[in-house]
Amino acid sequence: QVQLVESGGGSVQSGGSLRLSCTASGYSYGTYAMAWFRQAPGKEREGVATITSTTATTYGDSVKGRFTISRDNAKKTLYLQMNNLKPEDTAIYYCAARAGYALTLQEYRYTYWGQGTQVTVSS
Repeated sequence: QVQLVESGGGSVQSGGSLRLSCTASGYSYGTYAMAWFRQAPGKEREGVATITSTTATTYGDSVKGRFTISRDNAKKTLYLQMNNLKPEDTAIYYCAARAGYALTLQEYRYTYWGQGTQVTVSS
């Protein structure tokens, strides 16, 4: 069965960095687009970044220039390097997977989801 397992969340001060990982199993990881989403308390889930099977990327406006998405197909792992973190980045971060090649951060287009990892940024 398909599994996406996130790790790397935690608490950090404003301006700090974290790297999230998402390990996948149960499907042809290398052919799927992957993405990170996040959901803050009381807010809707929003797209953070996505990377296709050909390593094209796109980012949400609020994280451009601070976050970097990458993937290691041999390890079936997705990463999100988060630098210059701000309190407004506090959220549960989810990884997601979808078949296809389009660059999209539309939540409904993603088929598989992880359980999420908490990121807390204090000022």
